[in-house]
Amino acid sequence: MNRKKVAISLGVGLAISAAALYLSVRNVDFSRLVEVLFSINFWWAIPAFAAIAASFVVRVYRWRLILGPMVPTRFWEAYHPTMIGFAVNCILPGRVGELARPGIISRERGASFFGVFATIAAERVFDLISLLILFALVMKAVTISPDFTMTFGKYTLSGETLNTVAGKMLKLVAVLVVGIILVGVYKTRAAMAWIIMESPRLVFFLSPMAKDAVKRRVCQPVVNLMERTAQGFVMLKSPLRIGLCLAMSFAVWALLGVSWWLMSLGCPFLLAGGQALSIWDLTAAMVIVAFFISLPSVPGFWGLWEAGGIFALALFGVAAEEALSFNLVNHVVQMVPVIAMGGASAVVKGVNIWNLAAQKEAVECGEEKTGN
Repeated sequence: MNRKKVAISLGVGLAISAAALYLSVRNVDFSRLVEVLFSINFWWAIPAFAAIAASFVVRVYRWRLILGPMVPTRFWEAYHPTMIGFAVNCILPGRVGELARPGIISRERGASFFGVFATIAAERVFDLISLLILFALVMKAVTISPDFTMTFGKYTLSGETLNTVAGKMLKLVAVLVVGIILVGVYKTRAAMAWIIMESPRLVFFLSPMAKDAVKRRVCQPVVNLMERTAQGFVMLKSPLRIGLCLAMSFAVWALLGVSWWLMSLGCPFLLAGGQALSIWDLTAAMVIVAFFISLPSVPGFWGLWEAGGIFALALFGVAAEEALSFNLVNHVVQMVPVIAMGGASAVVKGVNIWNLAAQKEAVECGEEKTGN
């Protein structure tokens, strides 16, 4: 990735993160914020670290299951690339860390870079499906503050609106499952690719040159993503393996929800209606933050994480100062073990993380590289 692309990626992420952070803190009483921060019992970070580490163990086993038909790997062979990838996402822009695993496996095992990259795309689909289902479930299980309303221009968001959205999430999951089945069949996938590539012809007001540009910059990347995702699912080959991957995906997010809840036990100020938030409440907040940080942001998701966390906890009547305090601390707690474990793995594997940026540019150009 050249300096211009790095600058653009950082600029866009910084603008979005800054806007989110401004919206998060504009009404915060900072004297109250400091008071709340000093009341936190940080010993609860230790069991939270354990839950986070366990979630990554499950991630590693899930990846081994997806990757196995192409490149059988032992636990540590899959663990180090996984941790390096997530750590790099915390410190470099553009989610460059997604290339760590295929880069390392292709270098060490001689496997196809794009073949391994397809397994990462499949993982992301599993994560999305499990998050959508989890969101629908937790929104039915939690009690949202009856006073909660939030206005966006002409639209008002309330607890009732969120419950409606949760129901629609399940329909979206059904659409995703059908889409996976369709792209898994070669003839169907080929037909879909043809439709995508020919769609610019329908935009009659575009010039031939503009249509060609849309094909190259929009249609072809969409087709490439579809092909890579399909490769990842085709490698699983059986409904049983797909079911196991989905179950592991739920386990990953359940363990992360537990880590959020454990950290909340060290925050006596984190109350809803005078009572401590339940594990369901914290899991709902985690899922909402996960959707927020899927947007472009600075490395580490700063700003978007806090904005999403304040919004999520507002559902349960938590004040902005208390919500921001918890999210600032929990954000650090969630990232420290990832960066530490990833840094240790980078030392073990001798990985130059800056070379991952060059690999990202190669992927965008449709080339294949296997260097470290």
